[in-house]
Amino acid sequence: MVENTTMDILKNAILLEKRGKAFYSKVADETKSDAVKRFFSMMANEEENHIKILSDQFKAYQETQSFHPVNYEGKHSGSLVSEILTGELKEQISAAEFEAAAISAAMAMEKNAIRLYSKRAEVTKDPDEKALYSWLAGWEHQHLNFLAEIDRQLTEDIWYDNSFWPF
Repeated sequence: MVENTTMDILKNAILLEKRGKAFYSKVADETKSDAVKRFFSMMANEEENHIKILSDQFKAYQETQSFHPVNYEGKHSGSLVSEILTGELKEQISAAEFEAAAISAAMAMEKNAIRLYSKRAEVTKDPDEKALYSWLAGWEHQHLNFLAEIDRQLTEDIWYDNSFWPF
C-alpha cells in the first residue's frame, strides 16, 4: 500500500505499534526468564503508549482535519538504559536462543517504525504532525539503540565463547 495520505500514515503507524506490542507481549509471555519478561513487558507497554497517542491524534484528525498540539516532553516512561542493560538480562537472553532471535526481529520492527515516522516528519507541513512523528522516530530510535546494544553484547559473547576472536 502506498502511504500518501495523513489517514493512511496514521492507520499504518497504529498498526505498526499494535504489531510491536503483540510481538513484545508474546515474547514476554513465552520466556522463562524474569529479566527478559520484564524487558519485553516494558517494551510492550511503550508500544501501548504510542498506540494511545496515535489513536488520539487519529480521532482528532478525523474530527477536525488537524492534529492536536501536544507537548511530548515527559511522554516517555523514563530513561530505560540503566534499567534494561543489566548483566542479568544479557545473561538470560544469551542463554536462550528464542529470546536472542526475538532481539533481532525486534530490531527490524523498530527500523521500520523509524523509517515511517522519519519520512513523514520530513514531508509534512503541519507542525503538530511533524512534532508527533519526530518524537516517535526519536523514541523508536531509542528502542533500537537498546536492542542493538544487547545484540552487540550477545554477539561478542558468542564470538568469545566460540573463540572467533583473532587473538
